[in-house]
Amino acid sequence: MTDRFAPYRDLAALFPDEVITRAEVSDVELPGGAGTLALITLDNHAGPKRPTTLGPNTLIGLGRVLDAQAERARSGELAGVAITGKPGFLVAGADLGSVSSLKEGAEGSLLARLGHDVYNVLTDFPVPSFAFINGVALGGGLEIALAANYRAVSSQARGLGLPEAFIGLVPGWGGVWKTPRITGPRDALRLMIKNPLANNRSIDGRTAHSIGLADAIFDPAQDPADTGVFVRACVDWAARVIAGDAETLTALAAQRDRDTSDQAWDDAIAEGRALVAAKTGGHVPAPAKVMELFEAGRHRTREESAAAECEALAELMLTHEFANTVYAFLDVVQKRSKQPAGAPSAELARPVRKVGVVGAGLMAGQLAMVYAQKLKVPVVMTDIDQERVDRGVGHVHAAVDKLASKGTLSQEAGEQLKSLVTGSVSKDVYADADFVIEAVFEEMGVKKTVLAELERIVSDECILATNTSSLSVTEMAADLRHPERLVGFHFFNPVAVMPLVEIVRGPSTTDEVLATAFATAKGLGKTAVLVQDAAAFVVNRILLRMMGEVQHSFDSGTPAEVADHALDPMALPMTPFTLLAMVGIPVAQHVTESLNTAFGDERFPVSTNLQRLIDAGITSLWAPAGKDAEDGEVIPAQTRAVLETGDSPESSEQLLVRVQDALAQEIGLMLDEGVVADAEDIDLCMILGAGWPMHLGGITPYLDQVGASERVNGRRFHG
Repeated sequence: MTDRFAPYRDLAALFPDEVITRAEVSDVELPGGAGTLALITLDNHAGPKRPTTLGPNTLIGLGRVLDAQAERARSGELAGVAITGKPGFLVAGADLGSVSSLKEGAEGSLLARLGHDVYNVLTDFPVPSFAFINGVALGGGLEIALAANYRAVSSQARGLGLPEAFIGLVPGWGGVWKTPRITGPRDALRLMIKNPLANNRSIDGRTAHSIGLADAIFDPAQDPADTGVFVRACVDWAARVIAGDAETLTALAAQRDRDTSDQAWDDAIAEGRALVAAKTGGHVPAPAKVMELFEAGRHRTREESAAAECEALAELMLTHEFANTVYAFLDVVQKRSKQPAGAPSAELARPVRKVGVVGAGLMAGQLAMVYAQKLKVPVVMTDIDQERVDRGVGHVHAAVDKLASKGTLSQEAGEQLKSLVTGSVSKDVYADADFVIEAVFEEMGVKKTVLAELERIVSDECILATNTSSLSVTEMAADLRHPERLVGFHFFNPVAVMPLVEIVRGPSTTDEVLATAFATAKGLGKTAVLVQDAAAFVVNRILLRMMGEVQHSFDSGTPAEVADHALDPMALPMTPFTLLAMVGIPVAQHVTESLNTAFGDERFPVSTNLQRLIDAGITSLWAPAGKDAEDGEVIPAQTRAVLETGDSPESSEQLLVRVQDALAQEIGLMLDEGVVADAEDIDLCMILGAGWPMHLGGITPYLDQVGASERVNGRRFHG
């Protein structure tokens, strides 16, 4: 048999370190005398936590195995072929590290073509082909399933999707063309555009079945490592399909009845265009390219679409945006987050069996909820009167009831969770707590009073934590009898969603206390970054420097719409004035005042215009959407009346460069001061604490690429 994959040998040789996912074949006799099924299991034999991925060596191996099985099928040995994965994974997608190492467009095009050549064998197989989606199936991993003639999914599968628009690529192995023809264009748009641009959401097995991505759905065994129950159910179903069982084929036809009408295509294309424009403003290449392929693919053949996908992949693989995303995802979020710089040995951590939360406001309620839900320990909230306590505990219980109503929690689990969260007006309830965190008003005097009171109540071993966003942990500890027990433990809002915790070490904080803080953050499902005690730490310091530059430009005379959209080329999650309204003008002003005290007027001027808005009770510069203008970007007359602006406007280009330089300066100073250990920690904080785009690499690779690092600091942050 001719080796059709021989032309790809030179490409494969570029990846000597690829962790190869092997395609292992076992023959399964189908029930009812339906014949023999060749079951191909994809396994890298790298342990249960190492995802299976696809590099060129893996693809060539899979292609050769598929070719061999096709020969068997043509000779009459096989009635069908099926692909599944090791426990927990079908395939987690392409090996991004391998892809990002390609230096020439021709190499990228060759890798794209290789994927199509392999997957086409499965699509054009001489007997029915099946995919049994037992777990994670992302990008090229999901495209394997799309290439099969029939698909079944586990009801417990998680992490299914086509995230390429998020990571700087396109679904390049047939996904753009096949998905709308399987699910209908509306749900295909959801998979390829809406979910990736919504912070890279994925879907689960039940959703995959509901949108027609899978033809059938089966329950797995309770033990995730036992794939036999699911595979056996899939094999029985495959046997019925192959045998032409009338009931099975009728159900299959109904499941595949999806809306692929012209109207469905028109609606999906219009929605996709609007979404890409709103989310990226045309400044990020991958989502626009996905939409281009999606729209053109409506009238293309499979082969025409494949050629266009290969061309697009070759182009996008060489962009800064893709390189930044790979750095952000692999080097920062996956690797750096698991090995936090400066963290003491986890063996020093103390057990946390009871948690106290001082305060019963909205932030305190979120903290109480996450501690109880994740650590499964009693959590006690306190406040100055019973009404506040009852309201705070009530908010937590209502949040639990909401989860139960959605089916996220069982009724029994919900009741158990609610029983863990209680309240009191007396801080004496903290006498036996192991970890108490204050979430009171962001004012030094208030926090010092609370901490002094706690110290008279808690045990000597109890850790005291502050959720301060900007104040000095050193000053808070100054009057404590045991300053070594105090640690900064700064969450981001909303607590349940934002994955970052900034852990602040004071001058006396012990390794045991620090280790417990890191272990607690891990138990909460958060990523912790060690930061030194400097005003506003990392995220808020960078955000306020950025927002301050924009505000100063507006105060100096730059039109509001110019100032607010000057940063659009960065495609940030929201504009500065929108962020200001979301954070709250008084909160932003308060943090700026702390930064001004620490670093002076030149970098952190306090805006008199913002103070005028605060004094007038105005919460946003822009009018609410739909009130004075459709898009809300109008300053109401009563707001304009309290503002005073200068006569020195800047262009959007000038302001963008100014902000780039300001960020490069501030980050350079933070690294010189040792606020964090490395530029990677800055990027990790901005990605996980502020939702900054991965296509910027967090922030520092972007500042290198636009020249700001060298303009301001005389050196790049990376290399």
